[in-house]
Amino acid sequence: MDVCSEQHLICLDLGTTYSRVWLLCGDEVVARSIRPVGVRLVATEGSTRRIVTAVRDLVADVRSQAGDTHQPKCIAAAGMITSELGLKEIPHVVAPAGLKEIVSGSQWHHLDEISDLPFLMVPGVRTTLNNSPEDVMRGEETLCLGLISSGALTIPGVVMNLGSHWKAIKVDSSGRISKSVTSLSGELIDAARTQTVLASSLPKEFLCKLTWKWVEAGMTECRQAGLPRALFRIRLLEIGKEGTAEERLAFLAGAFIAADLDALVARGFLEDKQVVLSGRPGIADCWRRALQEISVQAYVLSTNDTERVFLIGLQQIVNGVQSRKEAQEAQMSIG
Repeated sequence: MDVCSEQHLICLDLGTTYSRVWLLCGDEVVARSIRPVGVRLVATEGSTRRIVTAVRDLVADVRSQAGDTHQPKCIAAAGMITSELGLKEIPHVVAPAGLKEIVSGSQWHHLDEISDLPFLMVPGVRTTLNNSPEDVMRGEETLCLGLISSGALTIPGVVMNLGSHWKAIKVDSSGRISKSVTSLSGELIDAARTQTVLASSLPKEFLCKLTWKWVEAGMTECRQAGLPRALFRIRLLEIGKEGTAEERLAFLAGAFIAADLDALVARGFLEDKQVVLSGRPGIADCWRRALQEISVQAYVLSTNDTERVFLIGLQQIVNGVQSRKEAQEAQMSIG
């Protein structure tokens, strides 16, 4: 069994659209590197070639930045790297799942085409209904562990990750992930903005701040006419020369927020009344205001805090795996 020292550790998060790598010395980030490459490419191209190249280059980059002083012994990897679209599929653990279950489901593997270091692969979490998958996650479980450990999430509570996918995660009073709900809203916003007739109505780049009045207008339109009609309304706004491209983007975001928020409320998902939001800043802040209007307390993590708690979560898993190994060795010596 491989051994990984917490003192020097490479951490990897392979997502749908981005891949991130850090080299840690204890709690300090010595080096970091990021590339706009994720498993969406595998879904569209049918090959992991570009993922392998990107991860190999990212690992080499942080090792080069850190220099000979910092010699990591392993790579702790979470996210979509362990999915069927990733580089080594690892089975999900079944909810309810906390640190103990995630540690038990983690596996050591070697990916020689990427690095000479061993990989500690972190499993995702699956919620089931009548023995069929109800929802899945990969990466967010690590974020949840870090939020709990750092005290940023009061349990029971809800974590909402607003990236390529919008995922709401319920964490129970024991600190275990009990269920989750995922939508494609993040990807659909980008697709509507770049791959449909709405492209001329909207700005080319996403904004860090969205005008709340226009977000509200999009939410209202979605609730009155449905999401598809609300999206076409953006085209009509452009034809009628109503609003700027940036304001119409806020309208678009509002339509998707209303669709997902109303579905979560209908499921009784927000009864815990405490939500931590992470993800794209402009979207996360609009979600905070939308939740506030239905009397749900919400807190937005900064980009830096999201990184910090994710790395805390990965370190917890590494420590848990090491402690489990030591306990097994101690038991064997007794026997």
